[in-house]
Amino acid sequence: MKEKLLKIIKNDTILFVSGILAVISCFIITPDKEYVSYINFKVLAILFSLMLVVAALIRIGTFDYLTSKLLGRIHSERYISLLLVILSFFMSMLLTNDVTLVTLVPFAVNVLKEYKDRRRTMFTLILMTVSANLGSMLTPIGNPQNLYLYSHYHMSLGSFILLMLPYSAVSLILLIISVFILNVTDKTLDTAAAKKVPAPKPLHLLIYSVLFILCLLTVSGTIHYLVMLGIVAATILIVDMKSYKNVDYGLLLTFIFFFVLIGNLGRIDFIHDTLSVIVDKATVLTTVLASQIISNVPAAMLLSAFTENGKALVIGSNLGGLGTLIASMASLITYKFYNKIKKEGEHYLLAFTVINVLFLIVLYLLYLIVH
Repeated sequence: MKEKLLKIIKNDTILFVSGILAVISCFIITPDKEYVSYINFKVLAILFSLMLVVAALIRIGTFDYLTSKLLGRIHSERYISLLLVILSFFMSMLLTNDVTLVTLVPFAVNVLKEYKDRRRTMFTLILMTVSANLGSMLTPIGNPQNLYLYSHYHMSLGSFILLMLPYSAVSLILLIISVFILNVTDKTLDTAAAKKVPAPKPLHLLIYSVLFILCLLTVSGTIHYLVMLGIVAATILIVDMKSYKNVDYGLLLTFIFFFVLIGNLGRIDFIHDTLSVIVDKATVLTTVLASQIISNVPAAMLLSAFTENGKALVIGSNLGGLGTLIASMASLITYKFYNKIKKEGEHYLLAFTVINVLFLIVLYLLYLIVH
């Protein structure tokens, strides 16, 4: 029983830590009617609805089918790596970085096992991870902290995209260059090994696509979030009830814990005033450094209580996803898959860290130039 509990805590460390901190804060600021105002119900509704729709799309094999069709047309090691990296970049803008990696990495592992040079497999998986973390920064729905910050600071969709566009454009160029650097030689590969999947049912695909568009319209402020939530929840319940099992409820609960913690910290004058001074002096750098220790989602949420500089926090939390393995929790997904096929985890960690730090340095220098 003890080992099982420790395993659960290990898999959801941030959930448990945020829960403990939230409970402790409740002893400092006694629960009252203001607690209700802590919770951003719009963010929770959009996040839940997006996870539900994406889970349904995955269940009908939408992205497996797309990847299978694309890979079946390419027989070059170099261009297979390039395709996987580019797919990770653009899919993460709409599906979030973690969902993209959960979807693409198992498929990629199945294809990449045909590579003669195993280092290419490792480098491709690392670049896919970097790509998913960087591609997701362009849109408010690309990752959880973006959705939170977008709503918390009342940003417009256009201003958010324009803010992150220079970083996304440079990132894509860097990723393409990196693929060619790490694939100097090229060999023909038999992509027949790629997993064959049937096409998704047209009616289900249409329904889920409409629901996804509904979520996007809610993010843009066109549709009220309660209307969207009702339609999405009811439709999925009728069409594919099992999709509810694939929603990350732990992430939703983590958000609630952080809402409580942030709300209470904001009411402790000494902590609020002290941290506000520190964060405001170097918001981007502080967020990047904090992300290396506690990952970028909790870093963004915590620091939002101490600064009104939402743009800097968006940039810092997105760039902060680069660096250590835990800077973006999505990075752990690829690492776990890699460990299943190779036992050389230390080689992966070294290569992962070096590549991430190089990307982080270049993009942070870009920030210093642009701002």
